[in-house]
Amino acid sequence: MHGITAPVSRRAWRTANVWKIALSAFFADFGYQVVLAGFPIFLVVILKAPVWAYGVAMALSYGPGALVAYLGGRCGDRTDHRRVAISGNLLIPILSFAGLVAVPWQAMALFIFGWLPRNFRTPSRRVLLTRSVSPPDRPQAFGFLHALDVGGGVLAGLGLLVLLAYHVAFRWIFLLTLIPLGISTLMLILVKPQQFVPQERETTEETTNRAGRHVVRGVLVAAALYGFSSYSIGFPILTVTQSVHSTVWGVLSYVIFLGVSAVAGFWLGRRVAGTIKELAGLGYLLAAIGSLGLAAAYALHGGLISYYLPIAVLGVALGAIETLEPTVIARWTPAHTAGRGMGTLSAARSVGLFVANVLMGLFYRLTPVDAYSYAAIVALCATAVLWASTRKTATTKS
Repeated sequence: MHGITAPVSRRAWRTANVWKIALSAFFADFGYQVVLAGFPIFLVVILKAPVWAYGVAMALSYGPGALVAYLGGRCGDRTDHRRVAISGNLLIPILSFAGLVAVPWQAMALFIFGWLPRNFRTPSRRVLLTRSVSPPDRPQAFGFLHALDVGGGVLAGLGLLVLLAYHVAFRWIFLLTLIPLGISTLMLILVKPQQFVPQERETTEETTNRAGRHVVRGVLVAAALYGFSSYSIGFPILTVTQSVHSTVWGVLSYVIFLGVSAVAGFWLGRRVAGTIKELAGLGYLLAAIGSLGLAAAYALHGGLISYYLPIAVLGVALGAIETLEPTVIARWTPAHTAGRGMGTLSAARSVGLFVANVLMGLFYRLTPVDAYSYAAIVALCATAVLWASTRKTATTKS
């Protein structure tokens, strides 16, 4: 383990490495979130592909991503997490070329092969952040990472809004993302291993006993279930776009979702302790409420506000989940297998996301009410699983 500096104080947890990792996330999202937000419109509205094809594209992005994420985490444990994070980040720009083709399956392929490297580098990037702060500071660090991560997505959404308003072609919009994606990789290259905080003291009996393993299993099962309920934000974008017949208002829903998520992640990182009870209530339960709200809005033929409010709730849920899931896993996983723990977390989510996006595409053909209702029910199941796990470990510090 690289570690020659003293542990970070609670007043100085935003070290140079934390800033570099968070800025890398900011510029990465500033780049690929433009493609992510614009892709459903490009594929369905411009290339005239059916909605289910978009669901398949998202499923194929996340499904194989489960294996890719797990392999990325294991590869980082066995080699070097910094190199793994950099190598994955270098390949993400493949999706920037999706706007250059006119055939739906070709656009889908470019998007998918650019998205999979993101899964490969994510576990190692989380490990790099874990090693850059002391354990008590992890909720703040992960909240800060999520805030900058999603903050880049907010700017991406706003930029996409402006470019669409001026009728800029998607091919040029997507190609512009090569610039922030390049800066993102540069930030990871600048991360210095010698600034990591020593982690040996984390490997205690608490991380290896039966209760600890039970907590990890419970979180992984709940994360997989949440994945089964978690659909691409492209579906709400399409719902709003088709309901009000405006791509601009549709993309604005994306900006709201990411903006609320960024603020929620940063605020929660400073307020929560990082327990599984908080993950269940502030994360999975709110996700169920948000999906149920979207189903109600469509069923009742509501206006823009009736869509934007549940989308904002989904944003809060995502902020809580992205802050608390890795915090809990890092707390209950030995330091020498941190990559495997983070990789398994990403894999569990990705397996669910594969099924979720396929089912969302199929249910959406019937009616969006069926699609969002399905998502709400499964998110409630994830909440129940995590609460059950909490009760079984009531005698252990969660």
